[in-house]
Amino acid sequence: MPDVIFPGPEGRLEGRFSPPPRPRAPVAMILHPHPQGGGTMNDRITQALYKTFVRRGFAVLRFNFRGVGRSQGTFDNGIGELSDAAAALDWVQSFHPEAQTTWIAGFSFGAWIGMQLLMRRPEIRGFISVAPPANMYDFSFLAPCPSSGIIVQGTADEVVTASAVQKLVDKLRTQKGITIHHDEIRGANHFFEHELEQLMKSVDNYLDMRLSPDSPIR
Repeated sequence: MPDVIFPGPEGRLEGRFSPPPRPRAPVAMILHPHPQGGGTMNDRITQALYKTFVRRGFAVLRFNFRGVGRSQGTFDNGIGELSDAAAALDWVQSFHPEAQTTWIAGFSFGAWIGMQLLMRRPEIRGFISVAPPANMYDFSFLAPCPSSGIIVQGTADEVVTASAVQKLVDKLRTQKGITIHHDEIRGANHFFEHELEQLMKSVDNYLDMRLSPDSPIR
């Protein structure tokens, strides 16, 4: 998994990129948790999401938001980080323009940024949101949510309340034309400290279903 440096809106951004293993391979981008809470692209959940997409033959990028690791710039309360994510996706597409489809996956703060990117980039056809901070940030921009995906939440999350996530899921499920899956991992805290295996099983089961040639969800 080669280290990469690519241009962002505030200078260089640092990432890890697994190139497309074949022509027209799909793309996945993984977004890390809150930079001011110690979140980086080497977070264990961010890495686990990265690896599962690599195994499935995607071209996969994870990167550090501005001000994290070797990425230049300073934390910008989500506004600049959304620009970073858009620039990162542009960078992948610049040399892999023939990707059939694009997925976005994010954990916590990264899930919030990912859902915003979803609204701006029609090529994103699927999403994975792990512990989206629905009680801390406004998700009302998802009107309507343009693609289907899964939201995974721990029942013992001490940062993001399960009820706030349930409310978000219920709201998204009122829309026609998309399908929102929702898995709760029993006993898991915000960081899925002892439940990483169960979290990834949930993600992998969902991807098995979505990536199957006869998937009911396009």
